[in-house]
Amino acid sequence: MAEVTSDLMYELLKRIHTDVAGLKEGQREIRLELNAMRGTMVSMQQDIHNIYGVLARHEMRLDRIENRLELRELAEAQSRFELHP
Repeated sequence: MAEVTSDLMYELLKRIHTDVAGLKEGQREIRLELNAMRGTMVSMQQDIHNIYGVLARHEMRLDRIENRLELRELAEAQSRFELHP
C-alpha cells in the first residue's frame, strides 16, 4: 500500500478543490438557465392572460350581437302576424 504523505494529501485536496470549482460553475450555469426559463414562463403566462381578456371581450360583443339579432328576428316574426290595412 502506498505511503500517505503530506504531498499526496495536498495533491488530492487540489484535485477535490478543482472538482468542487467545476461543480459550482455548473450550478451557476443551471441557475442562469432556470432564471431564463422562469422569465419565459412568466411572459407566456401574461400572454395567455391577455388572450383570455381579448376572448372575454369578443364573447361580450357576440352576446350583444346575438341579443340584437334575436330582437330583430322576434320583430320580423311578429310583423308577419299583424294585419296590414
